[in-house]
Amino acid sequence: MNRREVMSLAVPLMAAAYFAPSLVFAQEAAARDPYAPTEVAIRNDFEVGSIVVVSKDFFLYHVIAPGRAVRYGVAVGAAELVWRGRATVGRKVEWPSWTPTPDMIKRKPQQYGKWANGMPGGPTNPLGARALYLYNDKGQDTAIRIHGTTEPNSIGRAVSNGCLRMRNEAVMALYDQVPIGTPVYVY
Repeated sequence: MNRREVMSLAVPLMAAAYFAPSLVFAQEAAARDPYAPTEVAIRNDFEVGSIVVVSKDFFLYHVIAPGRAVRYGVAVGAAELVWRGRATVGRKVEWPSWTPTPDMIKRKPQQYGKWANGMPGGPTNPLGARALYLYNDKGQDTAIRIHGTTEPNSIGRAVSNGCLRMRNEAVMALYDQVPIGTPVYVY
């Protein structure tokens, strides 16, 4: 074996030694945070580009290839407020404003009443950094959003008023990947 052959064998070994700690760290981070974005297998029958939410598991899947998706953790509606169905992304907004629904104000007037006329977008707004507005098959706003949150510790819990919350960095990544018209399936 000449020197060139020895060196050609050494390069992959050095690269493996260099990248191994970062791969281990990524696996450990995923183990510590089950809601971190992760590429996973998914059923082959969902169209590429679609969004699939499995509420009971607190995961949103963005289908990126046949049988492949990026999985994100979400917070979902409290038991009586879970929304299920098919919709499409009808509107996308960066730093959206927020107005609680009349039902939200009725349920918790002390918490939501002061925002009956709306709250401007920004870092303290409950919709977070981005919002995807879900519309039904008749083109009507469902009042359900996939949005960021000011409460990242709520991910993995049933606590919202029906919307699907994501960490701000996760919803920003999703926002950049999905166009208006993207189909959304919530189970």
